[in-house]
Amino acid sequence: MSDKPIPSNVIVNVPNTLTGIRFILSIVAFVLLPLNQIWAALAIFILAVSTDWIDGYWARRYNQVTQFGRIFDPFVDKIIICGTFVFLVAMPGSGIAAWVAVVVMGREMLVTVIRSFVEQHGGDFSANWPGKWKMVLQCASAILSMLTLGLHAGQGVTTWYGLAGLEATWFVYLFNFILWGTIGLTLASGTIYIGDALRFIRSGKTSSTP
Repeated sequence: MSDKPIPSNVIVNVPNTLTGIRFILSIVAFVLLPLNQIWAALAIFILAVSTDWIDGYWARRYNQVTQFGRIFDPFVDKIIICGTFVFLVAMPGSGIAAWVAVVVMGREMLVTVIRSFVEQHGGDFSANWPGKWKMVLQCASAILSMLTLGLHAGQGVTTWYGLAGLEATWFVYLFNFILWGTIGLTLASGTIYIGDALRFIRSGKTSSTP
């Protein structure tokens, strides 16, 4: 089916409702994390991010892509990812260093600005596969971080390179591997988006009125 958005005045449909639920669930997770309700926050987080795949599939499968959804969905994605990383930075032993959160948030803000500019001038700035896999790895890093807090009660040490201070088990190696993969793909996908935007600008299409 076509991905062409249906009229922008259509706001309430299944995909946008799921996105709204994801937004509410993210707020609940943000409340639970500072209260040290790690397992509850983890369950809510997993439920929330799972709706991202469902609403995208539903929108494409049943031709319910909307202009509102194209704005609301990435906004909520950024809220739940950036917010979760910020809260995890504040928790001792999470394995998420402050500079990691800065990289994640900086990339998301930059891509948001670029997307707004390109689409304002009539370009298409839909998510690409590196961007989608970046989201998967970011979610995996957050989940592993919360698992660390739940299983080890903050006994680990957050260093600039990830998790340390625990017995060097496969879990610690997996966490640090996924975390560095997240950082690498976050930077790489952001670079790809910048390249796409520069090619769009050089094409001269920005001179036309949207």
